[in-house]
Amino acid sequence: MDFNFTEEQLALEDTIGRFINKDYSFEARRKIVASEQAYDTNAWSTYAELGLLALPFEEDFGGLDGSALDTYLVMKALAPGLILEPYVSTVVLSGGLLNALGTQQQKEALIPGICDGSTTYAFAHYEPAYRYQEEMVGCRATKTGDNWVLNGQKAAVIDAPSASKLLVSARTSGEASDKAGISVFLLDPAASGVTLKAYKTHDGHYAADITLENVEVPASALIGEQDKAYPAIMDAILKTNVALCAEASGLIKALNDATLEYLKTRKQFGVAIGTFQALQHRMADMAIAAEQANSMALLASIEMQHDDLEHRVRKASGAKAYIGKLARHVSQEAVQMHGGMGVTDELNVAHFFKRVNLINTMFGDHDFHMQRYSDMLVAPTV
Repeated sequence: MDFNFTEEQLALEDTIGRFINKDYSFEARRKIVASEQAYDTNAWSTYAELGLLALPFEEDFGGLDGSALDTYLVMKALAPGLILEPYVSTVVLSGGLLNALGTQQQKEALIPGICDGSTTYAFAHYEPAYRYQEEMVGCRATKTGDNWVLNGQKAAVIDAPSASKLLVSARTSGEASDKAGISVFLLDPAASGVTLKAYKTHDGHYAADITLENVEVPASALIGEQDKAYPAIMDAILKTNVALCAEASGLIKALNDATLEYLKTRKQFGVAIGTFQALQHRMADMAIAAEQANSMALLASIEMQHDDLEHRVRKASGAKAYIGKLARHVSQEAVQMHGGMGVTDELNVAHFFKRVNLINTMFGDHDFHMQRYSDMLVAPTV
């Protein structure tokens, strides 16, 4: 297997790195977080110009025919900027869901809006009573004439307050725990009966709890086939987790770089604290963790090209559990070695730490994915 990146991939990674260093400064980001603005619209336009928004989609829909490996490079390169833009929720999660579930006509109508940056999405799936369980959908969609009527609640929908459109999972048949009987609908956030309770997350993004009360949508709002959305939902979520693994890998490197620089410049007893052997040993462990996380994130991205969904689920959960543990260790070490400054708003290390912890709770935490991975390892094969 060839693990070398193409010239185009390396050039893309370099371009993103230069953009983050030059045009997406930490101070500018802090100002956005302090304001009521959800993200930088100019940066979003730049992502569209660079082709980042079109990367994972087919050329027929305005995309660039990219793979999960290309997404890995993008997420890792964007990580040091702590971007606020809804790249994951729009391109990776919602875009992946539309790509896997939508009809040819729906893809032609909806995906170009993602590619050119004119439309942003949020996927409302998880519910208050069903922690991380993808098949647990209590929100109901009932057919009334030619229309559908939706009732239910969705929890912690990332980037929903700024989204142009919502993708909402709802049960069209069966019981709350059935994998069959789940469908996905396209909603306008401003539609009658849709209530968003918005709040800011610890890492500066916005999320919302959504209540749907007799929300009526036309038959055309149904994405793909009725009752058959579960495999596509799982595929989109697992690829999102792999993308977040790549981002966590980039954050680990950023934490290590910032900590190493601090150890070289911070002095105690007249010498740089980086000369203390105890800190050198801890820094070495952090460097090893960075290599392990990067290798695992790369492997998981490659495994997303496998044809079997169960195989992809197992690899994604294994990567999320392992990298989440590494990222938490490195972020805690980085904060501790910065001392009191490590938790101040003025230092990027504190914000890296917050983002790492949010990643570790999104779409399944360490314990959830470790349980799933171990259960799948010992499950009998047919």
